Amino acid sequence: MANPKLKEKLAELPASPGVYIMRDADGQVVYVGKAKSLKQRVRSYFQDESRLAPKTAAQMRVVEELEWIVVSSAMEALVLESNLIKEYAPKYNIMLRDDKHYPYLAVTLGEEYPRLIEVRSVKNDSSRYFGPYVSAGAMHITEKLLREIFPLRRCTNRSFRQQKRPCLNYHIGRCLAPCTGKVDKAAYREMCRQVVQFLEGKSSRMLADLQEQMHKASEELRFEEAAQLRDRIAAIKLVQSKQYMDAGSDNRDMLAVAMAEAESLAAVQVFFVREGKVVGREHFFLDNRGETTPERVLTAFICQYYSGVDFIPPEICLSEPLEDMQTVNDWLNQKRGGRVNLLAPKIGEKKRLLELVRHNAEIVLNRELEEQAYKKAAGGEALDELQRVLQLPKPPWRIECFDNSHWQGTYTVSALVTFLGGQPAKALYRHMRIKGQTNGDDYMAMREAVARRMGWGLSQREQLKNGELRLEEAPMAEWPDLLLIDGGKGQLAVAVDILETLGLLDTIPVFGLAESDEWLYRPHDPEPIILPKSSHGLQLLQRVRDEAHRFGITYQRRLREKGQKASALDDVPGIGPARRAALLRAFGSLEQIMAASEDELALVDTMNRRAAASLYEYLHKRSE
Repeated sequence: MANPKLKEKLAELPASPGVYIMRDADGQVVYVGKAKSLKQRVRSYFQDESRLAPKTAAQMRVVEELEWIVVSSAMEALVLESNLIKEYAPKYNIMLRDDKHYPYLAVTLGEEYPRLIEVRSVKNDSSRYFGPYVSAGAMHITEKLLREIFPLRRCTNRSFRQQKRPCLNYHIGRCLAPCTGKVDKAAYREMCRQVVQFLEGKSSRMLADLQEQMHKASEELRFEEAAQLRDRIAAIKLVQSKQYMDAGSDNRDMLAVAMAEAESLAAVQVFFVREGKVVGREHFFLDNRGETTPERVLTAFICQYYSGVDFIPPEICLSEPLEDMQTVNDWLNQKRGGRVNLLAPKIGEKKRLLELVRHNAEIVLNRELEEQAYKKAAGGEALDELQRVLQLPKPPWRIECFDNSHWQGTYTVSALVTFLGGQPAKALYRHMRIKGQTNGDDYMAMREAVARRMGWGLSQREQLKNGELRLEEAPMAEWPDLLLIDGGKGQLAVAVDILETLGLLDTIPVFGLAESDEWLYRPHDPEPIILPKSSHGLQLLQRVRDEAHRFGITYQRRLREKGQKASALDDVPGIGPARRAALLRAFGSLEQIMAASEDELALVDTMNRRAAASLYEYLHKRSE
């Protein structure tokens, strides 16, 4: 062992359960692991490289620091390991790909009158979280359906507290107006309980409760309430009829999980079974699998997935047994607050269902690998071609592109997009609202945009040098291998002037792409570089340029619409800031306000009949 500090630390390792953290020379976490005995587990890494698996050997070549955290049990180690992996995203750990970006539906049970909202992260609060949903479209369908069946409030807590009379949603039957006390608190909480049951997949139990409530309301001559319950029951039955597959004879809730693996990627397919029927499925990819066993892959998936999921079914069927199955089972029991039957069946109906799940995992894995292979081949060829044709010092792994946009000389914006390895890196996208008065002058806008981007980079580099930032906190400190300017010689000249002034022209290769002919221009050279239309390099640059154009136009349009929404109502007699805000909150857009009748306008909070008539007349005269 070359590093004497590591040798000293190995001698200090306790035989207790805990989590160990390995760092490289820069202090970056490269691996996090758990152990029942830290001494025994960590020492196994420090042996002759020939006896280690290839991935582990590569990992240990970069390890320069070691630390550990002692805990009281193997279950605590499992939970802490999962949390630290999410915190640091270590290079050599198996990682559930992008799970932090998946949306959830949350029922805010901690509020007096709960709401159903979409969120992107799970908090440790009183809300119930359902997800993550890999398909945002599927989640929105579920959310829309629930809003149609259950009239929960939609307003923010601030609006709720300020509301003095029911909003439009109450009058169209989409809200019970708890803001004005028009619904009993206990009845509203009961409806929230039914929403939770629905999201848990317990629709049969919920239907029985609703039918009992309907019969009771009918017997007590509350016919309007009984009719509402009848319609709700019919809507839920319609959803139930769309469940497409039977998972066996019993009516249990469970999760069926199977995986397929190839190269350094694993696909995990999940079937959600509610009351004996498969009601949905999702797939997930895990990176950095390497030579790791299927047991370790599934263990990593279950731990990372359920660290952020609130609902845990009473049974989870797995295609492979987990590593340290009992510890994971104990953790799930504690998290659920009840028994979870964790099993890997070898025979029977559940085994046959898992084979179907595995087959689906193989399909999505093969599709993903084919897509990756195509992108890698096309992207690699494009980067090599650009290096050769543009005479770059290396293949342009990081490509940045500027595009400016304005509307009749106003709302001038600039978009900066970044591609890494031929693929969009959306976390590095930036948009800027141009501060100077350009009056549509694209050269002025380009000058400001390029100067601001280079200023970010220089500032972050200085902060890195002074130890004020870590590398992951300075995404703009890295210069592009190729800076692409959307435009011809004029726009390119402006960018070149900024780079020369800052002393960066010899560091950052910059080219202009003229859209009219799709010709490339290099600094101080009037002759274009003309690539054939079939060139992979040209096609990549066109993708980058088109993405910058899309990103910029979207931002500019959003600014314009926001300004138009406010300005269109500015001159209406009797419509001040409070009424403008209430109207936009109630209808969502100027188009919906214009489509509303006088009666609907008058129902909005802060409005009255006179103000509604004035607004209606103004908008419709204006549109003639």
